[in-house]
Amino acid sequence: MCNSWQFMRNPWQLMSQFMCNPWQSSLGLMSGSSLDGLDIAFCRFKKVRDRWKYEILRAETVPCPPEWQHRLMNLPGKSAVVLAQTDIDLGHFMGACAREFIRKHRITPGFIASHGHTIFHQPGNHLTLQIGKGAAIAAETGIPVVCDFRSTDVALGGQGAPLAPIGDQLLFSQYDYCLNLGGFSNISFDRQGVRIAFDICPCHIVLNKLATLTGQAYDQDGLLARQGKMIPQLLEDLNRLIYYQEPPPKSLGQEWIEVNIDPIMAQYIADPGFRIPDLLHTFSEHAAIQIGKQCDNDRVKKLLITGGGALNRFLIERIRYYAAAQIVLPDLYTIHFKEALIFAFLGLLRWRNEINCLASVTGAPRDNIGGAIYL
Repeated sequence: MCNSWQFMRNPWQLMSQFMCNPWQSSLGLMSGSSLDGLDIAFCRFKKVRDRWKYEILRAETVPCPPEWQHRLMNLPGKSAVVLAQTDIDLGHFMGACAREFIRKHRITPGFIASHGHTIFHQPGNHLTLQIGKGAAIAAETGIPVVCDFRSTDVALGGQGAPLAPIGDQLLFSQYDYCLNLGGFSNISFDRQGVRIAFDICPCHIVLNKLATLTGQAYDQDGLLARQGKMIPQLLEDLNRLIYYQEPPPKSLGQEWIEVNIDPIMAQYIADPGFRIPDLLHTFSEHAAIQIGKQCDNDRVKKLLITGGGALNRFLIERIRYYAAAQIVLPDLYTIHFKEALIFAFLGLLRWRNEINCLASVTGAPRDNIGGAIYL
């Protein structure tokens, strides 16, 4: 018989537990660049005739406390000691959140898979850093942790991102395109039997920053953007950024925004002739245009949209206008927690010692298995 309590005492019994139970459970943690909170999803997976099935059994978002928002936003540029301490402290915070979630729902996940919170992502310099120490999460919960999913791919010369495409391919194969609207918009799809994926453009990492200038944490339903007017010159300035002309594999990070987006937006923010709703309206149009370019002119094809941006009605309307595809908005669990679900799945693949990062997506010389394990 499988004994979950015994597994908690001896993590090496994980694989024998899986052999006894075709459903394999894990807890996915996702902290996005928009700093809205920590997504926690308790999921289970089963492989049937080479096809994976999944269920999200419990899920919730723990809001990011203001002190953590401030601390993470101001972390780049701090000393190495401050960075290391924040890595450990955030790991204990995430672990405490996971421990409370496990207690509240009376669950026993086989392991925890954590994306961490991205501070640096410079694959051109072989540098990527997602903090939230896995050892601290394991210490807080007493459960094995899989984390640091990007480093192996970046070390191989890949982008280390996006990581979701293998989950899209194996869990959401009924859709032609999988689009996530989070801090950044990213898409994945099959082209001649090869999975292609990349970051399209910044999304709510910019929209949320603009919304805070009005005293709101975010632009709910895109209401502010809907009230705004188009700024043609701003739209042109954004659309002609060189990144959009580059072929994949490619990915975006906060550093790219600081160099390429912030200086453009600052000019218009400082101009009294423009309102924040005008900037929100124009940036939403910009994002919709860039997203629409990635879809073939085929309205039969299905475009699955998830992430917090799927609830931005104005943005979705503009994507519908530019994307020649059938847009599918799934249930709220999938909209909110698909990324946490996929990291739970990536952790499972790591446990099984199976490929969880695709070279066709990242540009690495080979597919690889990413993730550090803390027992």
